[in-house]
Amino acid sequence: MHADPVRPFVSGVQLSRRLYADAVEPLVQQHFPGMRHAAALIGAGSEVLGFDTERSRDHDWGPRVQLFLSPDDLASHGPALRTRLASDLPPTIKGWPIDLAVIRSSRQLPPDHPRHSVLVTSLARWLPHHLGFSPDHAPTPTDWLSIPTQRLAEFTGGAVHHDDIGELTRLRTIFEFYPDDVWRYVLACQWMRVAQEEPFVGRTAEVGDELGSAVLAARMARDLMTLTLLMHRRYPPYSKWLGSAFGRLPGIAPLADVLRRAVTADDHQVREDALAGAYRATARLHNDLGLTNVLEPTTRAFHDRPFQVLDAARFTGALMASIADPAVRDLPVTGAIDHLSDNTDVLTSPGVSRALTVAATRPEDVTDAFQPEPLRVQGWRAGSDAGSPVVRRSS
Repeated sequence: MHADPVRPFVSGVQLSRRLYADAVEPLVQQHFPGMRHAAALIGAGSEVLGFDTERSRDHDWGPRVQLFLSPDDLASHGPALRTRLASDLPPTIKGWPIDLAVIRSSRQLPPDHPRHSVLVTSLARWLPHHLGFSPDHAPTPTDWLSIPTQRLAEFTGGAVHHDDIGELTRLRTIFEFYPDDVWRYVLACQWMRVAQEEPFVGRTAEVGDELGSAVLAARMARDLMTLTLLMHRRYPPYSKWLGSAFGRLPGIAPLADVLRRAVTADDHQVREDALAGAYRATARLHNDLGLTNVLEPTTRAFHDRPFQVLDAARFTGALMASIADPAVRDLPVTGAIDHLSDNTDVLTSPGVSRALTVAATRPEDVTDAFQPEPLRVQGWRAGSDAGSPVVRRSS
């Protein structure tokens, strides 16, 4: 998309800040004096993650802000505030129409959609639809594990322009990143994903399946990128922005280079050698965290086969053994919802995400007529020797 010669591109967060400061805040102060609220730009949208560009303007982009009222004020003043916003907001902010239907070129708003994007709601209404639970209790391990990292990034990203209630700021602080034990568990499960497929890149090439080997290398690269983001205490975004988020990590260029070599190689030995370099670099990152005893970061042959692997299940075992809370330490190594599915319809449905997470991590709590067998994760299980887990997959 070509740049607009009349309206220089500004980020969605900047537009949101100006919409609130120049138009929404004065309106609230004049017509609803003393009404406490939070004003923010959070939730869905590339601008919330800081990835919006000129291209983003074609849909769901423009001057946007959410106003979070207390439940009582929402009931008392919400309808009047919405009416006032619809009648009194200016047509443009910094030259950009507040009517997103004017901006968009390829998507259409329904005829009855408000001609602005100021959402008036409460956190009690918004959070269950976005994170999947009410803010009236401290998040449990199941709460944490059932929230997709994309949703967590959307809630903690963006910007808060005003908050004299304090609840939004408090919750964003809580959800800034996983609690320590949950973080260790998520890391352990991510390492297990690596462990379960690391010998396959060489094995598929050995039988002449170069395409399959390349696909597996790309899967491995995605898992290592996700793992690296988690080790840097960043919520990995969904596939469209995973590489962009990974590329912004400090000092990431050497690891990015070997991963790029792995996924673009047309020779299986080059591919395997590049992945081996990525395994070693990621293992060193783990050791730098100091979460476990130092683990040997070198690669080795997969049993008596010539394929170079890290034996990544060692990292899973060490991390699981380091977890203090037995309620987390004793979970099966199936992981959070992002480990269980990358299906968009699952990850955007809080109820489905939670049900799947509970079924995988706490099958004894599944009360439907169908009771799945307990999940047995090959390679490591609670109560095993954390120093010597073994991954067993079909040959």
